[in-house]
Amino acid sequence: MKSGDREWMERALREARRGARAEEVPIGALAVLDGEVVAAAHNRSLTSADPTAHAEVLVLRRAGRKLGSHRLTEVSIYVTLEPCLMCAGAIVNARIPRVVFGAHDPRAGACGSLYQVGLDTRLNHRFDVVGGVLAQECAALLQEFFGRKRGPAG
Repeated sequence: MKSGDREWMERALREARRGARAEEVPIGALAVLDGEVVAAAHNRSLTSADPTAHAEVLVLRRAGRKLGSHRLTEVSIYVTLEPCLMCAGAIVNARIPRVVFGAHDPRAGACGSLYQVGLDTRLNHRFDVVGGVLAQECAALLQEFFGRKRGPAG
Protein backbone atom coordinates (compact mmCIF):
# COMPACT_ATOMS: atom_id res chain seq x y z
CA MET A 1 0.00 0.00 0.00
CA LYS A 2 1.23 3.47 -0.87
CA SER A 3 0.93 6.67 1.08
CA GLY A 4 -2.43 8.22 0.32
CA ASP A 5 -4.25 4.99 -0.57
CA ARG A 6 -6.46 5.17 2.53
CA GLU A 7 -7.38 8.79 1.87
CA TRP A 8 -8.29 8.10 -1.75
CA MET A 9 -10.37 5.11 -0.67
CA GLU A 10 -12.21 7.32 1.83
CA ARG A 11 -13.08 9.62 -1.08
CA ALA A 12 -14.23 6.63 -3.13
CA LEU A 13 -16.44 5.63 -0.18
CA ARG A 14 -18.01 9.10 -0.20
CA GLU A 15 -18.80 8.59 -3.87
CA ALA A 16 -20.30 5.16 -3.08
CA ARG A 17 -22.53 6.78 -0.46
CA ARG A 18 -23.80 9.19 -3.13
CA GLY A 19 -24.78 6.14 -5.14
CA ALA A 20 -26.61 4.63 -2.17
CA ARG A 21 -28.61 7.84 -1.76
CA ALA A 22 -29.60 7.49 -5.42
CA GLU A 23 -30.72 3.88 -4.70
CA GLU A 24 -27.78 2.46 -6.65
CA VAL A 25 -25.57 -0.37 -5.42
CA PRO A 26 -23.05 1.68 -3.39
CA ILE A 27 -19.80 1.28 -5.27
CA GLY A 28 -17.61 4.32 -5.84
CA ALA A 29 -14.52 4.86 -7.95
CA LEU A 30 -11.90 7.54 -8.49
CA ALA A 31 -9.33 8.10 -11.21
CA VAL A 32 -6.24 9.74 -9.69
CA LEU A 33 -3.38 11.32 -11.60
CA ASP A 34 -0.40 13.06 -9.99
CA GLY A 35 -2.14 13.33 -6.63
CA GLU A 36 -5.38 14.78 -8.02
CA VAL A 37 -8.79 13.29 -8.74
CA VAL A 38 -9.43 13.58 -12.47
CA ALA A 39 -12.76 11.73 -12.33
CA ALA A 40 -15.17 10.24 -9.80
CA ALA A 41 -18.23 8.06 -10.29
CA HIS A 42 -20.59 5.67 -8.59
CA ASN A 43 -22.65 2.85 -10.03
CA ARG A 44 -25.54 3.95 -12.25
CA SER A 45 -26.67 0.62 -13.68
CA LEU A 46 -30.10 0.70 -12.03
CA THR A 47 -31.06 4.31 -12.72
CA SER A 48 -29.73 4.27 -16.29
CA ALA A 49 -30.92 0.72 -17.12
CA ASP A 50 -27.37 0.09 -18.36
CA PRO A 51 -25.56 -3.08 -17.28
CA THR A 52 -22.21 -1.50 -18.18
CA ALA A 53 -22.69 1.58 -15.95
CA HIS A 54 -20.41 0.30 -13.21
CA ALA A 55 -18.43 2.90 -11.28
CA GLU A 56 -15.13 1.79 -12.83
CA VAL A 57 -16.39 2.02 -16.41
CA LEU A 58 -17.94 5.43 -15.78
CA VAL A 59 -14.77 6.77 -14.14
CA LEU A 60 -12.65 5.50 -17.06
CA ARG A 61 -14.97 7.23 -19.55
CA ARG A 62 -14.86 10.50 -17.62
CA ALA A 63 -11.09 10.39 -17.15
CA GLY A 64 -10.57 9.62 -20.83
CA ARG A 65 -12.71 12.59 -21.88
CA LYS A 66 -11.01 14.92 -19.40
CA LEU A 67 -7.49 13.83 -20.36
CA GLY A 68 -8.27 13.55 -24.07
CA SER A 69 -7.11 9.96 -24.46
CA HIS A 70 -8.36 6.40 -24.26
CA ARG A 71 -4.96 5.40 -22.87
CA LEU A 72 -4.74 6.29 -19.19
CA THR A 73 -1.20 5.05 -18.62
CA GLU A 74 -0.46 7.25 -15.59
CA VAL A 75 -3.85 7.02 -13.84
CA SER A 76 -4.57 4.92 -10.75
CA ILE A 77 -8.08 3.65 -10.09
CA TYR A 78 -9.54 3.44 -6.58
CA VAL A 79 -12.76 1.46 -6.20
CA THR A 80 -14.68 0.31 -3.14
CA LEU A 81 -15.34 -3.21 -4.45
CA GLU A 82 -13.02 -5.52 -6.34
CA PRO A 83 -13.60 -5.00 -10.08
CA CYS A 84 -15.63 -7.59 -11.97
CA LEU A 85 -14.46 -9.20 -15.20
CA MET A 86 -16.05 -6.50 -17.38
CA CYS A 87 -14.43 -3.69 -15.40
CA ALA A 88 -11.06 -5.45 -15.23
CA GLY A 89 -11.19 -5.81 -19.02
CA ALA A 90 -11.89 -2.10 -19.40
CA ILE A 91 -8.97 -1.37 -17.07
CA VAL A 92 -6.70 -3.48 -19.29
CA ASN A 93 -7.90 -1.64 -22.41
CA ALA A 94 -7.31 1.75 -20.76
CA ARG A 95 -3.77 0.65 -19.80
CA ILE A 96 -4.29 1.59 -16.15
CA PRO A 97 -1.08 0.73 -14.24
CA ARG A 98 -2.55 0.38 -10.73
CA VAL A 99 -5.89 -0.57 -9.17
CA VAL A 100 -6.63 -0.22 -5.48
CA PHE A 101 -9.84 -1.72 -4.16
CA GLY A 102 -11.61 -2.03 -0.84
CA ALA A 103 -13.76 -5.12 -0.31
CA HIS A 104 -13.05 -8.42 -2.04
CA ASP A 105 -15.86 -9.83 -4.18
CA PRO A 106 -15.81 -13.63 -3.86
CA ARG A 107 -18.70 -14.01 -6.35
CA ALA A 108 -17.50 -11.80 -9.20
CA GLY A 109 -14.07 -10.37 -8.38
CA ALA A 110 -11.60 -10.41 -11.25
CA CYS A 111 -8.59 -8.91 -9.44
CA GLY A 112 -7.78 -11.73 -7.05
CA SER A 113 -10.95 -13.51 -5.92
CA LEU A 114 -12.07 -15.46 -9.01
CA TYR A 115 -9.66 -14.23 -11.65
CA GLN A 116 -6.29 -12.45 -11.69
CA VAL A 117 -6.83 -10.31 -14.78
CA GLY A 118 -4.17 -7.80 -13.77
CA LEU A 119 -1.51 -10.51 -13.74
CA ASP A 120 -2.59 -12.51 -16.81
CA THR A 121 0.42 -12.71 -19.12
CA ARG A 122 -1.81 -13.72 -22.05
CA LEU A 123 -3.16 -10.16 -22.15
CA ASN A 124 -1.37 -7.24 -23.76
CA HIS A 125 -1.33 -5.22 -20.53
CA ARG A 126 -0.92 -6.02 -16.85
CA PHE A 127 -1.61 -3.86 -13.81
CA ASP A 128 -0.69 -3.83 -10.15
CA VAL A 129 -3.46 -4.61 -7.68
CA VAL A 130 -3.75 -3.61 -4.04
CA GLY A 131 -6.80 -5.10 -2.35
CA GLY A 132 -8.36 -4.75 1.05
CA VAL A 133 -7.87 -1.00 1.63
CA LEU A 134 -10.61 -0.01 4.11
CA ALA A 135 -12.19 -3.36 3.31
CA GLN A 136 -14.43 -3.46 6.39
CA GLU A 137 -15.88 -0.01 5.72
CA CYS A 138 -16.46 -0.82 2.05
CA ALA A 139 -18.11 -4.16 2.84
CA ALA A 140 -20.26 -2.64 5.59
CA LEU A 141 -21.70 -0.08 3.17
CA LEU A 142 -22.74 -2.84 0.77
CA GLN A 143 -24.14 -5.01 3.59
CA GLU A 144 -26.21 -2.09 4.91
CA PHE A 145 -27.57 -1.35 1.45
CA PHE A 146 -28.59 -4.94 0.71
CA GLY A 147 -29.91 -5.38 4.26
CA ARG A 148 -32.28 -2.45 3.68
CA LYS A 149 -33.32 -3.87 0.30
CA ARG A 150 -34.12 -7.28 1.82
CA GLY A 151 -35.95 -5.79 4.77
CA PRO A 152 -36.32 -7.27 8.25
CA ALA A 153 -37.05 -10.81 6.99
CA GLY A 154 -33.55 -10.94 5.44
